[in-house]
Amino acid sequence: MKFNKLVYATIFSIALLGCKKDSQNGGFENDGNFTDLSGPLKSAAVFPIGIAAEYGLSTTNQKYWDAVKTEASNITFGNELKNGSIVKADGSYDFTTADNFYNLAKNAGLEVFGHTLIWHSQQRASYYNNLIGGGSSGGGATNLVVNPSFESTTVGTTAEPADGWQVLNGAGQFVITTTNTNSGSKALQINVPAGGQNYNTQISTKAQIPVTAGKTYNFSYYIKGSTAQSIQYEIRPFLGSIAGSVVYRGGKSVTTSFSRLLETYDVPPGVTSIQIAFDLGGTANTLYIDDVSLTDASVTPPPTGPAIIAIVDNAMKNHIQTVLGHYTGKIKAWDVINEPFSETGELRNNTNTPSTGRTDIFVWQHYLGKDYAIKAFQYAKAADPNSDFYMNDYNLESSTAKLDAFVALAKELKAANTGITGVGTQMHMLISTPYANIINMMQKLASTGLKVKISELDMRINPGGANPTIGYKASAYDLRLQAAMYKFVVATYLKYIPPAQRGGITIWGVDDTSSWLNSTANVAADKLDYPLLFDKNFAKKPAYAGFKQGLLSNGQN
Repeated sequence: MKFNKLVYATIFSIALLGCKKDSQNGGFENDGNFTDLSGPLKSAAVFPIGIAAEYGLSTTNQKYWDAVKTEASNITFGNELKNGSIVKADGSYDFTTADNFYNLAKNAGLEVFGHTLIWHSQQRASYYNNLIGGGSSGGGATNLVVNPSFESTTVGTTAEPADGWQVLNGAGQFVITTTNTNSGSKALQINVPAGGQNYNTQISTKAQIPVTAGKTYNFSYYIKGSTAQSIQYEIRPFLGSIAGSVVYRGGKSVTTSFSRLLETYDVPPGVTSIQIAFDLGGTANTLYIDDVSLTDASVTPPPTGPAIIAIVDNAMKNHIQTVLGHYTGKIKAWDVINEPFSETGELRNNTNTPSTGRTDIFVWQHYLGKDYAIKAFQYAKAADPNSDFYMNDYNLESSTAKLDAFVALAKELKAANTGITGVGTQMHMLISTPYANIINMMQKLASTGLKVKISELDMRINPGGANPTIGYKASAYDLRLQAAMYKFVVATYLKYIPPAQRGGITIWGVDDTSSWLNSTANVAADKLDYPLLFDKNFAKKPAYAGFKQGLLSNGQN
């Protein structure tokens, strides 16, 4: 039978009366399909449904805590188990708040998901930086010598060839060179004539250097000559303004390549400052001096190379084992490493993850490289072999480079039997995220053979996205569009993640008002977003119905 075109067109038009075109993904979104707000959500799923919550709100806002208890089967602490929340300035641990939150959750019948062990942000970075001397190129004792490498030459006279240095004898014999340096771009060159005594070619620090009586100082410098010889240097002490007995140290070898001389000086009683002088005359030669240093010997120099690696590795191991040891048998699943990659799929380091003035950034992988991931999971498995251990990251649905790097590392960790059992995709997402991206991500995460968890789900609807539009108010249509995307995400998870690999879905927050997206600054600027399942009055939004529909969809969107 032929189908009458007029009848077909009429039926099709009627079918679309309750629909509007989804401008984000080109499909149709049903106007009246997000009204079933019955719950709880955990009853609609056979895998864990989680909510991220804050301890302060859970103990002061009954509606907030009731929503968590009613809807979720497990809870992720928003901040209370992060490094900076439990590690004190001296490296000791304080689990008081975390323990209180754990007990609150346990008494409510909620499992706790541990978030997070090793991350680059919200760290007690001051403690870890102190362990490595302030960083791989910082820390240690302060060099008390002014212009120790002769780099500053604003005066540049025969009497003062470099700032902070004065010629005592041999004017004209001291110049600055840029071709014979130990480090940097300049060094002191001394053109020593034949004949005379060592004091005939003499230069010293211009100002007196403050020191502390009774302390030991390390004195060092780099020197070379056109020919080998020996020289003498002096330490000239001052008792207040009165010069003391000069300490002469002669017979110091000079070779034809830069070498370092290092000796100690014990400051006698009453001495408050010193000057250092080089006595270089007596032998025709061209000498070069660079990188003069006087430092407090009691200050331990910063570690370098393998020493830094060992320190950071031990600190990471200690943190993992301390936290897991505290919660063994209580918390049975953890994010072991969190956000390992940059947006371009590079492993994070101090260059692609700069601190930019923040004091809570410590990038573990900068010092340990990819081994940090292997070791972190091995340490976790050794500390608590019965728990699930996840690797977690964000923007996997929007950055193919990051997703591919993440999946590759997950497969490597699994093949190496490190103890990894799951991967987490945060999904702090936009309603404009292409459906194809979400499908691609789910398929690739499933290919790891590990458990897959949507770990921090929320959904921006402010059209400005990461740069929220001022004065935006969510329309009824926007809220339905958000509900449709929530449904799609959950249904796609069910479709592409096999039942045995479903680690669960956690919503990152309870109500719109307390969402991390509505920061104090954004609220003050009227840059609001509405990313969660409950509104500011804890009423269920269409997003709640969309999420539930996804759970009941059997993978069909």
